[in-house]
Amino acid sequence: MGEEKTSPSSFSVHSSSRDGKKPGGWKSIKYILGNESFEKLASMSLIANIVMYMSTKYNLSGIFVVTVVNVWSGFSNVSSLAGAFVSDAYLGKFKTLLFGSIFSLLGMATMTLTAAIPALRPSSCNDQSAACSEPEKWQLAFLFVGLSLLSIGAGGIRPCNIAFGADQFDTRTEKGKAQLESFFNWWYFTFTIALVIALTGVVYIQTNVSWPIGFAIPTACLLLSITIFLIGNHTYIKIKPQGSIFSDILRVIVAACRKHSVSIGPGNEDYSLYDSPVEEFEFKLSHTDRFRFLDKAAILTSPNELNNQGKPKNNWKLCSLQQVEQFKCLVAVLPVGISGIGAFMAMDQTNTFGVLQAIQMKRKIGSNFLFPPGWLNISSMISLSIWIYTYERIYLPIARKRSGKEKRLTMKLRIQIGIVMSILAMIVGGIVERHRRYSALKEDSFVSPASFALLFPQFCLSGLTEAFAAVAIMEFFTMQLTENMRTVAGAMFFLCLSISSYIGSLLVNIIHKITEKTGRYPWLGSRDLNHNKLDYYYFILAAFAFLNLIYFTFFASHYLLSSTPESEKTEGKPDELVACNSRNLCRTLPVDEENAGLNGA
Repeated sequence: MGEEKTSPSSFSVHSSSRDGKKPGGWKSIKYILGNESFEKLASMSLIANIVMYMSTKYNLSGIFVVTVVNVWSGFSNVSSLAGAFVSDAYLGKFKTLLFGSIFSLLGMATMTLTAAIPALRPSSCNDQSAACSEPEKWQLAFLFVGLSLLSIGAGGIRPCNIAFGADQFDTRTEKGKAQLESFFNWWYFTFTIALVIALTGVVYIQTNVSWPIGFAIPTACLLLSITIFLIGNHTYIKIKPQGSIFSDILRVIVAACRKHSVSIGPGNEDYSLYDSPVEEFEFKLSHTDRFRFLDKAAILTSPNELNNQGKPKNNWKLCSLQQVEQFKCLVAVLPVGISGIGAFMAMDQTNTFGVLQAIQMKRKIGSNFLFPPGWLNISSMISLSIWIYTYERIYLPIARKRSGKEKRLTMKLRIQIGIVMSILAMIVGGIVERHRRYSALKEDSFVSPASFALLFPQFCLSGLTEAFAAVAIMEFFTMQLTENMRTVAGAMFFLCLSISSYIGSLLVNIIHKITEKTGRYPWLGSRDLNHNKLDYYYFILAAFAFLNLIYFTFFASHYLLSSTPESEKTEGKPDELVACNSRNLCRTLPVDEENAGLNGA
């Protein structure tokens, strides 16, 4: 690697430019976008069709498939926290992305072997309504090894891919900010193209041509992705690891608990709070009165807690106010994150039960073409894209022309609309499932005569849930936290996705256990949905989504960013609920302005 340089964001970096030109910029982005496009094509082609593969090739029951997919999805998302920690504390984004891509390649290669070698699967079962041979434990273990490797790879890729691209631009300049915004647009464009190819060509090959070929294609794409990434190695700006905020979080918790008996309050002036200078690339956060128990981590009970340089002798016993306030910022995003978990639960159903519904519906178009169930996810993507285009290119220009001001929908309203869409998605899904099951039972057939096209509305509503709620919640996490916590913001978003998957899996198993004892057939769990009551499950989720709407409207929404224009805000102390977001950072300087310079503000 080359010598140290100053990065666009004032961090120390590595650079390995061979031609003597300044690293970073668009010459780096073309390699990053190429890597990202092929990686997403590979991962999405598996995610879109994994339910179909496990149901038809491993003869697994619906509830087991849903549980495995939810646990796998949840592990893939929660591993993003580990990936963010490793990236920030030890490896940096480049190496974390590289190792994550290698693990994904190994995982996809393992999945290809399961499709290519018949001995790794149970014997085929042509009649899905009949009793089929179950897979051996070692066969399932081999499958789970492949899925686990893919999850580990996702943990390295997801928190770092966009962040590594953003590192290539100097965001201190207007040109750099414009380039960064353009990068996000191109990133989304390449992601959409990869998704379309994955959900059409690759999924079609997997379903109607050959599973081994259908899995070999994404394996080759991952290999090509790594190759492109390494070819651009000499052009990248590589920021050195600066230490992970997760370590600071643990230190704050431990220090606060160790000093739990120390009283703190307006009437107690016996102790002072340790407020250390911050690094030049950090934003100085003001001290707030919320979550006051955490302030105990910064209480200086004795001068002996500091060394000769004025720094804590034991970082697990004394933390700075900056560390405490950063943790408070994370705690403050949790109420909105809980609402996100509720909305994401509805989105998860289309990738699992929605596909299972499609398998048992009439999918034949014309005389020969059989519609792949995985293609239904395209409708979610199309509805999301239509809304984004309509909002950005039609609604905003008209609103701006009429009022002369930027009239964007507030974050609160967007999340509320997203939750309403999740309610409607579950209600529509329940109605469609009831019709599908009744028509199948009437014909005494495993496959219902009802057309798969009836599923499009619930998939579209799921896409609108993502367009409104998921995008707004990701924006909230990003805006609520300071710039040096942006990797954590992405990890928090994926953590919410992970929790929603685990809660969904838990709810499915609880309903299965209860209804198995009280009825002839359980509501969920049979390989044949005609013997289940999937519509009841959808209606239960709709009820939970309604409760989520009430929770968000009357509680969690109070933690959202203020939509008041900056020019209309009154000067003074920022709202404690939103004190961490970037719009307030200009006012989050220490109260003692005379010592601001000493504190590194």
